Amino acid sequence: MRIDSLFTVGHSNHSEQDFTDILLAHKISAIADVRSQPYSQYTPQFNREILQRILHASNIHYVFLGRELGARRHEDSCYIDGKAKYKHIAQLPLFCTGLDRLLQGAARYRVAIMCSEADPITCHRMILICRKIKKSYPSLPIYHILGNGDLETHKNAQERLIELHHLQPELFGDLTSTSGLIEKAYELQAGKLECQKEKDEE
Repeated sequence: MRIDSLFTVGHSNHSEQDFTDILLAHKISAIADVRSQPYSQYTPQFNREILQRILHASNIHYVFLGRELGARRHEDSCYIDGKAKYKHIAQLPLFCTGLDRLLQGAARYRVAIMCSEADPITCHRMILICRKIKKSYPSLPIYHILGNGDLETHKNAQERLIELHHLQPELFGDLTSTSGLIEKAYELQAGKLECQKEKDEE
């Protein structure tokens, strides 16, 4: 399976036109929506059915993968102390099935993984999904479409993540290498983003 590249994007508070313009500027031909709950009272233009119609009008395919790849889970096995742990989500059969669907689509289309947050380092699309993809496809180019429409390489996003957590190389231990710093930054950020179990699920 050959995949030339993969993108991510956050819909943020863009207008319908601005969002589609950004996607078209980067020749995105398919959106993989990974929001657990694809609805918002603040940005109703990105409610699932409305968004699907908007994208269709611009000849952009839409697939909803929130059940498979969302950060809010119904599986009890991924919760520890009331939080859905990313490392456990990444091992769920349904999550792995969703990744397979995503990557199969990326072999046919120019796919952007979509969630709501503008900044990828504050979103599970990077901290959970892209991290898992990179473990299996370390050479796959991943680009993050930022709120202003600019592209950021995954490498640069990881560097920002290290800076966010003020990590520095150490002489001994896990932080002696860049890869060690990246893994530690991912772990710290995951701890900040992991979702609490909703009360109606208890």
